[in-house]
Amino acid sequence: MEIKELIRNTLIFLHLDLSKNLKYDRLTKLIMKKLLKADSNCIDVGCHKGEILDMMLKYAPNGHHYAFEPIPYLFQELKKKFNGKATIYPYALSDETGITSFNLVKNAPAYSGLKQRHYDIDKPDIEVINIEMETLDNLLGEKHIDFIKIDVEGGEFGVLKGAKKMLKASLPTILFECGKGASDYYGTQPADIFNYLNKEIGLKIYTLDQFIGKRQAMSQADFVDCFEKQTDYYFVASANA
Repeated sequence: MEIKELIRNTLIFLHLDLSKNLKYDRLTKLIMKKLLKADSNCIDVGCHKGEILDMMLKYAPNGHHYAFEPIPYLFQELKKKFNGKATIYPYALSDETGITSFNLVKNAPAYSGLKQRHYDIDKPDIEVINIEMETLDNLLGEKHIDFIKIDVEGGEFGVLKGAKKMLKASLPTILFECGKGASDYYGTQPADIFNYLNKEIGLKIYTLDQFIGKRQAMSQADFVDCFEKQTDYYFVASANA
């Protein structure tokens, strides 16, 4: 285990939220631990190095798990690491299919995505590569899915729109990112993503704190305000609190 990962895991264990990302990591782990059953089926979109997929396997060891990572070298590492334990796909997900350009941020690969966005680093080293884009409905639309995590640096709404059949059939709990500096570069309006999940699919939306505390779901105005003021950028969509 790398030193940085060891420190991060220690801070999460001690509930020391020194940054918003550490808080989200801690709450994500808590949500998954409480929510997932041994046979829950999960999807990790934007798998990166597999930290969330590791938790899916830990808390739902008898479920079927699927992960998506379009960065070629990370995809190969994931295939090797999770060989036989999960199905790994090399695709970017959206609501369209085909070959598309992808912005690989070589000095900060976690920022990589279909579109360039605001980067919280100096001098991002971007290489534009061609990758295959797919939809969840095309690949897994017939599967029952219990939990989905989506973190694709602004392209989350496209992933959700490309999974409409799956979402309406399964009503999974979705942990997703949505915030300024990323989502707006894709033209995503917070009211649109709220109405899609809430009115078309039938899921309520919460901040991670609200979901853990079993508090009242967000209204559209709450979600838009949260987006505009950048008070939170990770959310839970669920049919049940």
